[in-house]
Parts: sequence; C-alpha cells; structure tokens
Amino acid sequence: MSDFGTLYIIATPIGNLADISLRALDTIKAVKVLYAEDTRVTQHLLDHYGIQAKLLSLHDFNESKRISSVIEHLQAGSDVGLVSDAGTPLISDPGYKLVASVQDAGLDVRAIPGPSALTAALSVCGIPTDRFVFEGFLPKSSNDRNKRLAMLRFETRTIVFYESPKRIEASIQSCIEFMGADRKAALLREMTKHYEQHFCADLHTIKKQLASQNEKLRGEMVLILHGNDSQEDEVEFEKAMKLLVDLQQHMSLKEAVAIVAKHSGVRRNQLYSQGLKDNSNNQ
Repeated sequence: MSDFGTLYIIATPIGNLADISLRALDTIKAVKVLYAEDTRVTQHLLDHYGIQAKLLSLHDFNESKRISSVIEHLQAGSDVGLVSDAGTPLISDPGYKLVASVQDAGLDVRAIPGPSALTAALSVCGIPTDRFVFEGFLPKSSNDRNKRLAMLRFETRTIVFYESPKRIEASIQSCIEFMGADRKAALLREMTKHYEQHFCADLHTIKKQLASQNEKLRGEMVLILHGNDSQEDEVEFEKAMKLLVDLQQHMSLKEAVAIVAKHSGVRRNQLYSQGLKDNSNNQ
C-alpha cells in the first residue's frame, strides 16, 4: 500500500443531482481536500447531500498556482478530489495541467466516472456514434469560428461541439454556410433537467426551431453534426488533389498543401497525407 495519497477525478451531475454515483459521494466524503471549479456551485451539491468538506477553488486562472499544494497533500499521504461545475472534469474544463503534474511527480490519479454531457448527448442524438471527434467550444470570433468549420467540412466522423446560448444561433448559421443546410444535426440543452430539449433534424430546421423559441435560452448546449458523406464533396476533394498535383510541378508538397488548403477548405493534414501517398506510388 502506497504511503502517498491519490488524486481522484470525480464526475458530478450535469443537472439532476440524483445522477451522482454512490462511489462519488463516498469519495467526496473521504478526501482531505476537494478542489472545485466554482466552490459556490459545488457547495450546493454538498449541501444537498449533507456533506461537509474542505472546499478550495481550482479554475483556469489559478490552476498553475494550486498544483504545488495539491502535490504536497498527496505526498503527505492525503487523498485529494477534483470536481468541475458539472459532469466529468477536464472535458472542456480545468484540470489537465494538474493531472499531468501529479503524474510527473510519480503520484496516482484515479477516475470516479459518471455523468458527461458529451456522452449523454451522443447516446440520444440519433447520429452515428461508432466514430466521433470532440471539438469542444467553437471560437468566439466569427472569423476564427469559420476557419475551424472550414477545416472540418470534410470530416467524415460525427462532430461534437459545446456551445453557449449567446453564440448558438451564430454558430448554427456558420455551420450551415460550411456544412450545408441539409446536414443532419442534433442540439441538446438543459440535459437531465426539467426543461430538457432535443432538436434533432437538419441544420436549417434546427435554426427555425431555435428562432421560434419564446423563452430565453440558458445553459451550455451540445451541438452534434453528422459526418460528411456527400458525394459532391468527394468531387471537390478530387479537384483539390488535382490542383495539388499541378502545383507540385512548381513548388514543394508543403507549399502546395498550404495554398490548396487555403482555397479549398480541405484540411492540411488530409491533403499532405494523400499527397505523400500519391508521390510514393508514383516513384
């Protein structure tokens, strides 16, 4: 048995407090210190279950400063817990730097699994889930958001985003511009709560459904897009590859990829990988 403590990464409910696991409750009760993204939010959870715990904050702005004190607790033999405001920590939430530092110090990190908006939304979206890519939050600026979506235009896997209610309509409009209005999608909000809503349709229909909402949209949302399976886009990819071949008569593959990616929307790594393969076959 180790003389050192363990850092527990504890999943908490994404809305309905009844979704917490018995193991999570036991772990929260047992740890020496519980670090939380927002102590006010976590205190509400603790009060609901009548738990008293030493609660300290750990968020984007103080994570680096907290690392040394967490390691000190662990090296002294005390267990430490980390929770986020809702769901599984580190999924678009703070904690990565802490976990990496604790592991680098040769100390144990263990997961107490439970709710996650990501997996909960995928399970009910009606879109393929055997292969998916999680993109977190889209950039706030429209220019950066459009660049990200242009890169994802040809992604064949299901694409998952988190989004805020303030930006959701603008993000959906951007998705329509780059993915097409008929792209199958799902938007899920207030999951596990009383006013939970699922919008599962094409992007154009979801845009109309959102516009017809009388109430103010609240809470973070999960936006899921079906992967690209359009034959038309396959033709566009073939055109991009033809241009890549032509440009390589005058410049390096790397330079040609940069130009084609900028003007076609095809991802650089996709072009570069196929370019290397074609060059190898032609040798």
